[in-house]
Amino acid sequence: MSSETRSRVFPSRWPAALIALPLLLSAACGGEPKEADIASAGPPSAGTSSVSATAPGSPGKSAFYDAQLAYTQCMRKEGLKDWPDPKLSGYPDLTKVEQIQEEEERKDRQTKLSAALQACKEPMQKAMSLEPEKDQQKVYESLLAHAQCMRANGVSKFTNPTMQNGMAQPGGDPTPGSPQIDPGSPGYKQAENACRDKLIEQAQGMQ
Repeated sequence: MSSETRSRVFPSRWPAALIALPLLLSAACGGEPKEADIASAGPPSAGTSSVSATAPGSPGKSAFYDAQLAYTQCMRKEGLKDWPDPKLSGYPDLTKVEQIQEEEERKDRQTKLSAALQACKEPMQKAMSLEPEKDQQKVYESLLAHAQCMRANGVSKFTNPTMQNGMAQPGGDPTPGSPQIDPGSPGYKQAENACRDKLIEQAQGMQ
């Protein structure tokens, strides 16, 4: 998957840099989803909203989960029938989402994927706004372990995360404006797979 596609689909760093991703539909969304459009969980990623109320009568399910499910349903309605349900925590299953993105790219159907993301941007933003507040120290430690793992697995230029104003900021390419790391290379993908388990749910999609 190209870095451009990843950034559109994974609003990875939800609020801070994410959003450059999503992981991004970038914060290019607005408004609340209509009940009829409801459908799935999307990337990923990362946000800092403190809203995380559990829905009455739904043990283990939260407003965040419901919003992610609505996003999922929307993506399915737009033709991506296999878009995965969110995990019980409300976070998207990024491994499955990436597989779908790669399949769409392999079949040269990026236009279909882009159209679905555009059509579902309101449910996505709704989900992003409901992401529970994160433990930034735990997120930082997870991102650090991931960065160290990436370097140990051959991506030598992968930088460490930082803490800015109490917010964990992911590491990665030392010069994003003039990339030194190719996320589409076999070596990077191999390291990414080897280091995937270093990321806690709250940090997934940020790197």
